[in-house]
Amino acid sequence: MRSRIVAFTLAVTLLPVAALAADAPDKKDVMAVVNQFCDSLNKGDVKTALATCAAQSTIIDEFPPYHWQGNACTDWANDFDAFNKKSGITEPIAKVGKPRHVDIAGDRAYVVAPATYTYKEHGKRMTESHSTMTFALQKGADGWRINGWAWSKN
Repeated sequence: MRSRIVAFTLAVTLLPVAALAADAPDKKDVMAVVNQFCDSLNKGDVKTALATCAAQSTIIDEFPPYHWQGNACTDWANDFDAFNKKSGITEPIAKVGKPRHVDIAGDRAYVVAPATYTYKEHGKRMTESHSTMTFALQKGADGWRINGWAWSKN
C-alpha cells in the first residue's frame, strides 16, 4: 500500500512537469509564428506576414471597419495600408513583448502578450504603449498558423 501511495505522489508531482516539457517545443514554435508575423510586417514584408495566417481567420483592430473575417489577414493588410495613407501614418512598428500566456491544448494555441505600437503621424512620433495583442493559432499539416488576433490599445 505504501508503495502505491509513493507511486501516486510521484505521478501527481511529475506529470505536470512532463506536460510542461512536452509543451515547450510547441510554445517555442507558436511564438516563432507570432514573432514572424509581427517582424515581417515591421519590415514591410507583407507576403511573409500573410504566410503565417490561416486561409480563414478573424481580426479585431482599432481602425475601421474594426473587424475582418474570412480572408481577414489580406483584407486587414490592405485596409491598414489604406488607413495609414489616408491618416498620414508612416513607419508603423508593432513590438510584441514577453507573452503573459501561451496556452496550448492539442492543435490549438492562445497567446496574450503586451505590445507597443509606434508610428509617425504627419511626421510626429506617436506611441501606443501598454497595449495587448491576443492571438489564436491552430496547428495543421503546415505547422502553426494564426487563425485570429486582436489588438487592444490601452
